[in-house]
Amino acid sequence: MKLQYGMRSAVTRVLWLYGFLLATTISGVCGDTEPNFMSVRKNVTKEYKSERAIPKEKYFHESEFNHHYDGRYANGSLPDTKVIPYLSDLIQTYFTTMNAIGAETWIMHGTLLAWWWNQKVFPWDDDLDVQISEATIHFLADYYNMTEHHFDLPNVDGGRTYMLEINPHYVVKSERDTLNKIDARWIDMSSGLFIDITAVRKDEAKRLNGHPEALMCKDKHHYEESDIFPLRDSLFEGVPVKIPYAYTYLLEEEYGPKALTRTSFYGHIFNEQTKIWESAVRKFKRSLRRGSRGNNLPMNTPTLTPAHIDEA
Repeated sequence: MKLQYGMRSAVTRVLWLYGFLLATTISGVCGDTEPNFMSVRKNVTKEYKSERAIPKEKYFHESEFNHHYDGRYANGSLPDTKVIPYLSDLIQTYFTTMNAIGAETWIMHGTLLAWWWNQKVFPWDDDLDVQISEATIHFLADYYNMTEHHFDLPNVDGGRTYMLEINPHYVVKSERDTLNKIDARWIDMSSGLFIDITAVRKDEAKRLNGHPEALMCKDKHHYEESDIFPLRDSLFEGVPVKIPYAYTYLLEEEYGPKALTRTSFYGHIFNEQTKIWESAVRKFKRSLRRGSRGNNLPMNTPTLTPAHIDEA
C-alpha cells in the first residue's frame, strides 16, 4: 500500500502545513479500512503468554559500505553535504505520518540530545533514533507493516518514498535476542538511510521484584514509567514531536552531565548567538583568510614542570 502526502519548504508555514497534512492524511489514511491508533488501542494491546524461542537470525541487515544504510536501497553513502537534509526529511516525514495516525512515538538517545541543543539534527550525525510504546508496535505491525508513504518534498524532483518495516521478531521481548534489538525502521527508499525504532515494554521481571513501573527495551535500556510518561510536546526539525517527560535525567543518565553543557563536539563548536553548530575547521580557515593570525592560532604551551617553576 502506498500513501501520498505533500510538504512545502517555507519555515514560517510549517505549522500550517502540519495542520493541513494532519487533516488530509487522517481522512485519506484512516478511512473505513485504515484505523487511527486511539480508535483501536485496546484491541492491539497484547500480553505475551510465554517467551518465544530466541531467534538465531538477524532480520534487519545494514549495508556493507555503511551500517547506517539499508543496502537494499543504496549502493553507496551519500555525500556528506547531503546527509543532514536527507535525515531532516526522514524525521519530518516520520513524525508527520505518526502524528496523522495518532501513534505514540518520541525521540530518544542521540536524537534527543540534538533536540536539547537546538531542536535540529546534529551536523555530524548519520542516524536517528525514536521509541514507541508497546501498544504502538502491535498497532503498526497489524495495520502498517511494509506500507510505503510518498511525500512531495520541496526541491526534490518527484518527491521521495518511505517505507515502514516491522521486524517480525518484535514479539520476542527478551534482551537475549541480541540480533534483533531494533523493532522497526522508517526507511528512505531513495537513499537507504533509516530511523531506528525501538519499542518500550513492561519489564516483567523487575515488576515481579517490586518495581511496578519498570520498563525495558531489547537494546538493554531500562526506564521507569515516570521517566517517559506523560510525553511532552515540542518541535524538532520544524515539526511537532514528542519527547520523554524526564528528558534531562535521561540524557544525563545516558551521556553524562557534560553532554548538556559542553559546546564542542566532533569538530564543531556551538554558537551561543545563532544556536547553530559550526565547523571548527571552517571557522579556523576563515580566520586565516582574514589575516587574523596571532591570538586565533593554537599555541603550543609548554608544560610547567618543577624545573620551570623554579626558574620563574
